[in-house]
Amino acid sequence: MSDTLLEIRNLRVSFPTLQGGRVEVVKGLTFGLGRERLGIVGESGSGKSMTGRAILRLIRPPGRVTADRMDFQGKDLRSLDESAMRAVRGAGIAMVMQDPKYSLNPVMTVGEQISEALETHERIGRRDVRRPVLEMLEAVRIDDPVRVAKLYPHEVSGGMGQRVMIAMMLIPRPAVLIADEPTSALDVSVQAQVLDIIDDLVRSHGMGLIFISHDLDLVAGYCDRILVMNRGEIVEECAAGRLSEATHPYTRGLLAAVPRLDEVRDELPVMDRRAGAPA
Repeated sequence: MSDTLLEIRNLRVSFPTLQGGRVEVVKGLTFGLGRERLGIVGESGSGKSMTGRAILRLIRPPGRVTADRMDFQGKDLRSLDESAMRAVRGAGIAMVMQDPKYSLNPVMTVGEQISEALETHERIGRRDVRRPVLEMLEAVRIDDPVRVAKLYPHEVSGGMGQRVMIAMMLIPRPAVLIADEPTSALDVSVQAQVLDIIDDLVRSHGMGLIFISHDLDLVAGYCDRILVMNRGEIVEECAAGRLSEATHPYTRGLLAAVPRLDEVRDELPVMDRRAGAPA
């Protein structure tokens, strides 16, 4: 892939069990990411979020992460010490978590948290940080950024909290953004607004995006390329616009289980976990 930002080869994540052995939740993932929108889809528990956390080395013992290759813009992420890895997190690769209520600091104002994200990666004085913070809040389409910057997380709505998280992650101008179910807690109208914001910023900054979701229709209409995960493995890869032509039984099962507005079936199929196909 030309202009590759991230290259992952044979990524594996495992955890110990009560029986003494280890269970793999990510099993040999291999993919590359350029300046594109890559969707990773699958059911809950398929290993999507673990993949994102493993790339950022956020999985702590007794969890174990191994890979033949984890390269980010020529840097081997496996060999970086924790200090160097902290410099990559945020400024190089940023991750928007699922629920801002649990990701934002409840005792810091919105403005303080966005300022901290910038000051961590850039040498900038406190007097100079206010302007980029307000500009970033405007970029994520928050009205009256001066007022919102003074609010605490519990004083903002779910949609606004998610926009604040996006502002925090993007203010250091990372090369790669990992968005882990960034709209799962939002209603449809706010969901569309948040996706538009992410799309505008990703395109204008020339970033690579990993969009993690269980919503096939959403990813198919938003991303350029899709990886389908099942039980920790990539079972299919396709262009987003051709997801409906997917051939793997698991992918076909996921597509068949999606309800439609013009539904005429008497019974909605469910997944057969043993076969990976609709029951």
